[in-house]
Amino acid sequence: MALFDLKDFDNHEQVVFCSDDESGLKAIIAVHSTKLGPAVGGCRMWDYASDEEAITDVLRLSKGMTYKNAMAGLSMGGGKSVIIGDAKKIKSEKLFKAFGRALNGLAGRYVSAEDVNITTGDIAIVNTETDFVTGTEGKSGNPAPFTALGTFLGIKAAVKHKLNTDDLSGLRVAIQGLGSVGLYLCEHLHNAGAKLVVTDLNQEALDKVATQYGAEIVGLNEIYDQDVDIYAPCALGATINDSTIDRIKAKIVAGCANNQLAEPRHDQALVERGILYAPDYVINAGGIINVSFEEDYCVDKATRKVEEIYDTLLDVFSKADTLNKPTGEVADDIARQIIANGGK
Repeated sequence: MALFDLKDFDNHEQVVFCSDDESGLKAIIAVHSTKLGPAVGGCRMWDYASDEEAITDVLRLSKGMTYKNAMAGLSMGGGKSVIIGDAKKIKSEKLFKAFGRALNGLAGRYVSAEDVNITTGDIAIVNTETDFVTGTEGKSGNPAPFTALGTFLGIKAAVKHKLNTDDLSGLRVAIQGLGSVGLYLCEHLHNAGAKLVVTDLNQEALDKVATQYGAEIVGLNEIYDQDVDIYAPCALGATINDSTIDRIKAKIVAGCANNQLAEPRHDQALVERGILYAPDYVINAGGIINVSFEEDYCVDKATRKVEEIYDTLLDVFSKADTLNKPTGEVADDIARQIIANGGK
């Protein structure tokens, strides 16, 4: 496999393969860009079907972090890391210590944090071997509530633009994925009067939102066919693809998952179907915004910064209408311009 020829390789500054025999660590760290500052992005643990799948994921995620941090107005570049394996089987103190030593080898070019299947407790172990982590307990902590808040505000911005209302009461939202962020998002939407349709592998999470919020539970593959106003992908990426896009009945796609579009062309495909897409790295930036306040942490300052996502998305939607371009393409253009201008 030629790394430089991969379609998701985007002139990444550095891709590091890490392994440790004693702990079983197999990880990949991708530094996409440090033009605006150290590359910052979470570490996810996943039981990838192949090493190639893991490489594709980390390349896409790290590029998304570059654009996410730029659009959020943060002095951070973009990076991401993945640890390969089943989190239920391979997690150990030795593994996270080995990962911390691997981070140290990059000398601060990349700063990691929690992501899918990684907790702040895991990051605390990494932190015993390196200072190059953020989102730590006792400081900015768990970013999930802020990711959920930003996603909720992004949904409100999309509803404002597409449906010309500030009221979510009675709107039906299909939420795919009830991880930490998804559960917080359900709470926000329920409190705003939305009706929830949900799916997940975790039956306990499904039962919780059904009991607390009156959510309707559907099968994993049935979520795309629901008669809803908003489809909120909140699990892993690429759920908007050739097999699903014609099944989506929603007027809006707005969720917290990364890399929601399987291919860039699906951006235009949504436009052709009259569906408004909230670019994923714009709407889900609340978590990274929160951890950007790690030192001298202030929850009020972090929250106010997360609230800017609403206006940022309205600006993207407006520009897309004016330029007659897909929203994802417009967001990419804005992000690239911010990076070219040194963050301005």
